[in-house]
Amino acid sequence: MSAPAPRRGGLAVGWVLALAAIVLFCLLGRWQLGRMHEKQAKLAAAAHALDKRVPQPLLLASDPKRGDAYDWAAGRGSMAGGTLWLDNQIHDGKPGVRMYCVLLPDDGVQAVLVDAGWWPLDARRDLPVFGCPASQDVAVRGLLAPPPSSGLASGDALAASGPQRWLATRLDLSAIAHAMTLSTGLAPRVLRLDPTRSKGDAGVMLAPGERDLDILPNTITPERHLGYAVQWFGLALTVFVIAIVLTLRSRKRQTQ
Repeated sequence: MSAPAPRRGGLAVGWVLALAAIVLFCLLGRWQLGRMHEKQAKLAAAAHALDKRVPQPLLLASDPKRGDAYDWAAGRGSMAGGTLWLDNQIHDGKPGVRMYCVLLPDDGVQAVLVDAGWWPLDARRDLPVFGCPASQDVAVRGLLAPPPSSGLASGDALAASGPQRWLATRLDLSAIAHAMTLSTGLAPRVLRLDPTRSKGDAGVMLAPGERDLDILPNTITPERHLGYAVQWFGLALTVFVIAIVLTLRSRKRQTQ
């Protein structure tokens, strides 16, 4: 008469494991939904700034309260001359690097990193021979945006690849400012240059790389986050259904 006890004990352990898995899968699904909403908010904020395109002063780039915001900005300044290449940048499915220059704005308190465009790399991974010019009184306009996500940080953020040239694996602003000896430091936002070029713009002076205002480069889109969330919630439902089925079968055996 005591034989069913182990079965009931095993059933309880199975439900504990099933509930643990269900909770874990639901938490992962909820996290994916949070990432989806976060990126949707970024896209909406950037679209609002791009739709209006009312030029704001470059001074806003140094405002820590707007470190995650998007503003259309324009102004003048001088190029410091150092060149930073951000590695592992995908554009239209092709690997390459993104070129960043340093702007010393006339109306700013900090230097600003300027996204000057994307360039492909060949199989030898030779960096382009050109670089950011050192020039005075240049006009710039574009989108002030947070720097691209660095992902999982490992190793040094950048390494020298020549005089006043660096190759970076992520945009560590403090490390970049230290390497380029920028006493004012770098503003928390970068300036994504307007893809259109006109006479007098700094963009004409720089190498004509592929420029865009893609808000989420090299990252997962909100739609994919939603797809992952559905998968996690689906797994949670699957585990629950399996647990119910196994429980019913166990009770049926005990009854027989």
